[in-house]
Amino acid sequence: MKKSGVLLLTFLFTMTIVLGQTQKAEKVPLKKLEGSNISPVAKRNFSSDFKDAKNVEWKRIDTYDKASFTGKDGQKMSAFYDIEGKLVGTTMIKTFADVPENAQKEIKKSYNDYTIDQVVFYDDNENNDTDMILYGTQFEDTDSYFVELTKGAGKIVLQVSPIGEVFPFKKL
Repeated sequence: MKKSGVLLLTFLFTMTIVLGQTQKAEKVPLKKLEGSNISPVAKRNFSSDFKDAKNVEWKRIDTYDKASFTGKDGQKMSAFYDIEGKLVGTTMIKTFADVPENAQKEIKKSYNDYTIDQVVFYDDNENNDTDMILYGTQFEDTDSYFVELTKGAGKIVLQVSPIGEVFPFKKL
């Protein structure tokens, strides 16, 4: 009897682990920031994160405090800070030539009837697990290019990994 009880418990424990690993983790909705005042913690962290920033403009947008600024190399950038005032990541405008070459070829081939518009590069802060929201869509924080394409009145956004993997991201 003891042997069958131990076997049953072992089986149940094993199944719990297996089932737990096969379920997808659900995205945790990001908390909306209250009020309109920029977090002093975010401002302090920004000053430390971007010592050479110029022309800084702050704005509170739903779940982030956003600092738009000019970086040390003259690049226009935006930095996003979460509810705890920690850097989530930065965005900057890039050109299609900045996208990995294999992705450029795939996009030109698969979307040859689209016009390439803006390219945005998102640089994730790997030290913060907070997801990012771009184009109104929450995604797992990972460095990515976002390529906007237009065809007539329709617009789509593709997400491109730094190694050139191309994924449909959003239909606008």
